Amino acid sequence: MTSIWSFQDRGNWATHSGAYRGNWSPYVPRNLILRYSKTDEWVLDQFVGSGTTLVEAKLLGRNAIGIDINSNSVSISKANLNFDWNANNKIVVKYGDARNLSCLKDESIDLICTHPPYANIIKYSIDNINDISLLDSNEFFVEMQKVAQESYRVLKKSKVCAIMMGDTRKNGYIVPLGYRTMECFLNAGFKSKEIIIKEQHNCKSSKYWTKKYYSFLLLAHEYIFIFEK
Repeated sequence: MTSIWSFQDRGNWATHSGAYRGNWSPYVPRNLILRYSKTDEWVLDQFVGSGTTLVEAKLLGRNAIGIDINSNSVSISKANLNFDWNANNKIVVKYGDARNLSCLKDESIDLICTHPPYANIIKYSIDNINDISLLDSNEFFVEMQKVAQESYRVLKKSKVCAIMMGDTRKNGYIVPLGYRTMECFLNAGFKSKEIIIKEQHNCKSSKYWTKKYYSFLLLAHEYIFIFEK
């Protein structure tokens, strides 16, 4: 009910786990789906990863489409969605590019709920030239502008696009990935409805940074941007 979200346990119901590096806690898409969509509406996650958003959509009675540029992610998502659940909603996972959602019609989606890579902090492939997780921050935002434009095209008017993004450091200085992502979506025509601060818990890299540096604060938050078309 407030703009600060904190989930101290990871969330391990259904097929959820933290095995896929960088996936978001299922508490996040669960709360977003419940707040910003209705039963039988269509949810899109164009950076589907291990399928966390789609698992929640399945559990909550929403139809959903998951897209990813990495075929391995598509396979993992399909495996994670392979559980019995008494629901008739449609769940689709396919290989594709978030910058070109030609498989989707204009204004066909009721909610976008997604967690893009944070530039090249975690590289999800080795030689996939279309994988934006291989790009440095400047190149990354050129491509995220295309993601924002496609998101605007496929989303229905007055509906919500929810994206989680965190910042990083380079040479000891903050690289504001979050706010630069926000700019991409505002430039595409979206309006900023909410900015949620999500507190991070049990981050795998915390021990490394705690031992190595003492000259700056550890990043312990991410942003969930709620945009409206």
